Amino acid sequence: MSNSVPHLRTALTGPLHQIESNFLKRQAEIETWFRRQWVVTPPPFYCSVDLRNAGYKIAPVDTNLFPAGFNNLNPAFETLLVSAIQSAIERVCPTAAGVILVPEIHTRNKFYLESVAALYESIEKAGFKVKIGSLSADITEVTTLTTESGRTLQLHPLQRTKDRVHIGDFSPCAVVLNNDLSGGRPAILEGLKQPVTPPLNLGWSNRLKSGHFSIYRKVAAEFAAEFDLDPW
Repeated sequence: MSNSVPHLRTALTGPLHQIESNFLKRQAEIETWFRRQWVVTPPPFYCSVDLRNAGYKIAPVDTNLFPAGFNNLNPAFETLLVSAIQSAIERVCPTAAGVILVPEIHTRNKFYLESVAALYESIEKAGFKVKIGSLSADITEVTTLTTESGRTLQLHPLQRTKDRVHIGDFSPCAVVLNNDLSGGRPAILEGLKQPVTPPLNLGWSNRLKSGHFSIYRKVAAEFAAEFDLDPW
């Protein structure tokens, strides 16, 4: 597998700003710093971050722990993506052979469907059997949906027996959640023996952006002190 690290591309061709020069000059040290932090605080299964870069200042303005847009990932990074999925699922359940993917309820949104299809295919490429379990009350039998690009997805009603969820006789050891739980925590996913990742307590029904940015400011200050940056 490739050990390369993705590099951001920019349309700017002028001289690098001080902050960018610092990042590039100390890239190896920065990667080491992140690895040390992740030993203490394991990273989430996945997330996406919206960045604003003014050249003299760069800041995240939103972090999504249940991201969409997997269909927009650069195909050149597919090997890295597959490797990352393998590592993330094995961290949740070392013996996992399959997962149930639980998407948002508004799965008839064709743009979101493209993302679900790309995520589904990536998990399959990582070597896991995948089935999509729907929380929607409208999905009472196997339902086939088609994306804008012509991909097809089969949605199954999610079932529960005692402390495990399943789709028919498919009851894998891991549940991958791609639903931000803005409508609350579904009772069917509460108290499972199977790990649910990201966990239910990271849904929007349990989080505030103010709390997120309070923690972010502390992390940014530690990072800035380590690499001679202005935390502002």
